[in-house]
Amino acid sequence: MINQQKKNRLLILVIFGMSVIPFLIAWGLKENPEVLKGSTNKGQLITPVIATGHNDFVGFDTFSRKNMGELPGHWLLVNVVPNSSCNKVCLEALLKTKQLRLMLNKELPRTRRVVIVFKEVSADMANQWWLKDTLLWRLRKTDAEEGAALYSDLLGEEHKIDDALAAKLIGQENPEFALHSDLIRVKPSAGLVKKIAKIRKGDIPDGMLFLMDPMGNLMMQYEPGFDPYNVKSDLMHLLRISQIG
Repeated sequence: MINQQKKNRLLILVIFGMSVIPFLIAWGLKENPEVLKGSTNKGQLITPVIATGHNDFVGFDTFSRKNMGELPGHWLLVNVVPNSSCNKVCLEALLKTKQLRLMLNKELPRTRRVVIVFKEVSADMANQWWLKDTLLWRLRKTDAEEGAALYSDLLGEEHKIDDALAAKLIGQENPEFALHSDLIRVKPSAGLVKKIAKIRKGDIPDGMLFLMDPMGNLMMQYEPGFDPYNVKSDLMHLLRISQIG
């Protein structure tokens, strides 16, 4: 009986350690960012980090409001749409993070994709952005000249994906599965906008990217035109260090 009690206590301590230690590591990284400065980061470390809270993000649409619970406890790839349009640089940044997340292989479940929409935009315009984010990767993976030309055209907001084109791109796949999005869209609080604008010196460009840790801290940033392989290198380094999320 005594031995069993000791085993139960040890099990409780192990479970407690497994749940608490990762957050202590993340807290340590937040308080001591110089730990990462010595590494060969491809992006720019944000010091001090930008702390966010639950009230700093509101779901942009019904899908996102239903899935906001996916964000806490994960590493987030955070794209931004700072203006009332998402130009080619902006849209390609979304597609790069989609590619990046797939490149993580077994680490994929520890991450989520988020886009912060700063301005008020029409539902029709925004739906085109999300539809292109969902479907255009099919054109990126082909070497066919026709596909490459269509991909380039659809990066422009003047070119839309209608039902017929969507059906053509999906082919024989189940539409419900093919049109499923992993991108959670949010609107930022006024306070968060000010914090981001401050570290960016007022310049929040189309196509930039942030990394957010599982405690809600924006801690790395990448300029427009970022290389997804470089972001992957940084993110894998962080995942190995923290073992959190």
